[in-house]
Amino acid sequence: MRLAIVRLIVIFGTLLGASSFCAAQVQPAAVLPARDVLPARDVSLIDPDRTPSMPPSTPQGKDASVLHGTSVSDPYRWLENPDNPSVQKWIAVQNAHTEAVLAAMPDGKAMTARVQQLAITSATRSGPLLANGTLFYMQETPPQPQPQLMAQLWPNGKPRVLIDLNANGGNTAITDYWPSPRAHYLAYGTADGGSELTTIHVLDVATGKVLDDALPWAGGGTTPQALAWDADEKGFTYARFAPPQGNAEVRQFDATLVHHVLGEPTSNDTVVFGQGYSRVAEYRLLSSPGAKQLAVLTNVGDGGPAGVYLRDGTQWKKIIGDEANVRLAAWVGQRLFVASFADAPRGKLLAVDAQGAVSQVLGERDGAIQGVDPIANGFLVTRSWGPDWWVEQYDARAKFVRRLPLPEQGISVGSIAAEQGQNQALISYAGWTTPSRWAEYDARSGHLKAVFKVKPAGDYSNIDVQRIDGISTDGSHVPVTVISMRGITPNGKRPTILYGYGGFDIPIAPNFVGANLAWLERGGVLAYANIRGGNEFGEAWHAQGQMLHKQTVFDDFHTAAVALIDKQWTDRAHLGILGGSNGGLLMGASLVQHPGDYRAVVSMVGIYDVIRHETDFANGAYNVSEYGTVSDPAQFKATLAYSPLQNVQPHTAYPAVLMTTGANDPRVAPWQSRKFTAALQNSTTSDQPILLLTRVNAGHGIGAPFSQRVGNTAIMLTFFAQELGLDAK
Repeated sequence: MRLAIVRLIVIFGTLLGASSFCAAQVQPAAVLPARDVLPARDVSLIDPDRTPSMPPSTPQGKDASVLHGTSVSDPYRWLENPDNPSVQKWIAVQNAHTEAVLAAMPDGKAMTARVQQLAITSATRSGPLLANGTLFYMQETPPQPQPQLMAQLWPNGKPRVLIDLNANGGNTAITDYWPSPRAHYLAYGTADGGSELTTIHVLDVATGKVLDDALPWAGGGTTPQALAWDADEKGFTYARFAPPQGNAEVRQFDATLVHHVLGEPTSNDTVVFGQGYSRVAEYRLLSSPGAKQLAVLTNVGDGGPAGVYLRDGTQWKKIIGDEANVRLAAWVGQRLFVASFADAPRGKLLAVDAQGAVSQVLGERDGAIQGVDPIANGFLVTRSWGPDWWVEQYDARAKFVRRLPLPEQGISVGSIAAEQGQNQALISYAGWTTPSRWAEYDARSGHLKAVFKVKPAGDYSNIDVQRIDGISTDGSHVPVTVISMRGITPNGKRPTILYGYGGFDIPIAPNFVGANLAWLERGGVLAYANIRGGNEFGEAWHAQGQMLHKQTVFDDFHTAAVALIDKQWTDRAHLGILGGSNGGLLMGASLVQHPGDYRAVVSMVGIYDVIRHETDFANGAYNVSEYGTVSDPAQFKATLAYSPLQNVQPHTAYPAVLMTTGANDPRVAPWQSRKFTAALQNSTTSDQPILLLTRVNAGHGIGAPFSQRVGNTAIMLTFFAQELGLDAK
């Protein structure tokens, strides 16, 4: 699993359990540093008679959209234009209001201090890759702003730093990296200010010299980065948006695959695949050992099946189409192993040989396929079933060898670094109470040996993990993992935070609770719902939460909340909900559909105006494969029924809400949060705060510096502590 995807899952798939969201050096009262928010240049919009909990009012316009004969009122459309001085002033005033409310919360200093303590762990490592006996990985040493890119001869070489971008304060992040076949070179991508728009650079691994090659517009945000080296290491193929003309901004559509020769100017890079393929094309490039063969998985937008192409000389041959419902692939020797979910909701493995012939290698088994990796003369398969993850070993004839001796419950499997013909593989995993660790697996003996562990800053030995089930509207069982300290038993009113995501095939998997121990040790409860839209039960679980079935996701989440109440863990006065991105849509829909069932909501970089998400923002078009298109009458009707902004009701008592967004977000337009905030503030009859925090030097969360990540954790926990009544002792 590549770095950018791993980071997205960490940030939004396991926020409450992600140590990477736990950091240090935040202002004492959980208030953001001044450089991170817009200054309140004109405070005249704030009524001096307002109390801190009263938000500024927002003027309403008369805009509307007419779709399929239906007029959809859009009174806050004026907030979509970030260059409008009135919008800039509105953002500044909202930030000032949010900071004032947060600063008045008495638990802010203590909560932030504890988060700081718990965040300073030993060095963390992620994204291991093996190339010709050299191990590459990212390493972050708290409170270092950004991870460093490392290399060492595997297994006993001395680690050395290849790339360190911390000199500028952490504003530039490494988005991904690709070693060449013999590890002579390393291509790596960088992006600034959370924008994710990537520039590729090339490093000579032996000398540490960065070459003059700098390739801008190399994906990011709307379409992922992709790169594959030539066998002779003299160049590579990579994904790129069309270079903009003159001083125009790049348009993040119509990505193609282009070829670059080291030392040549980027103007000489030539398109080799994808011209006219799709306006919302996404690519995953996969090289066989030694770069002897090259495959590309192609997607039309996010969340859908992939086509499979093999390069034959200078031509590309389509091997498998969308009908196979392919979701992932990996080279095992010189055969491409493809996970197909057609007529196999848990997945089956197909093999593509050098001539393009396709055969089935492994039929559907227990557990949903999450990954495939080579080892020795066979392969490993990572599987999940709900919140349980495991890894299986198979020999060259696809005969089952063994299940790897990992913990049976409470962990998830991350990256696996392995090479064909090598008996040792590096397995990375983590769990609710287990900080990230790496283990060396021996395919001959079946032995698993720990080789790296993160040393936490707190004691996690007294955490208790339980599971309950909710029964959704169609009778499906929705697992909910409940985490608390031992001795914390259901009493009907425990302050509880319920997390969900529900989309794009992204599973909710066990991850280290990290600095969220600050919540648990005061008697709070954390809960995670395996709702539909994710793939933890296979592709059918995902499909049941897509397009016309999106309401199922919201029903599952409400089912999880009701289960927590029915099992006496909490009640409506002490229940908070949390989500981001697609999970922000989940938060928006949940609070407008069931405003009386939640006491507080934290929603980050969320989608709230689904009607205009597709039509007026770049990444919205990429999301059609997940959400459907409002140009279709049936989908428009279904979308209008759940789209949070259009379902805000006047004179309604809404719960306390904290929304966050980043001004440079390429995935979800910041105006989504502005419009929804304004609608809630103007409609609620409760005295609970409706807050919006806009970070001006941030994006969707990918590549956020360490201090920004701890700010998110500290503010989130401070807000929930205040609103849910967490014990301050």
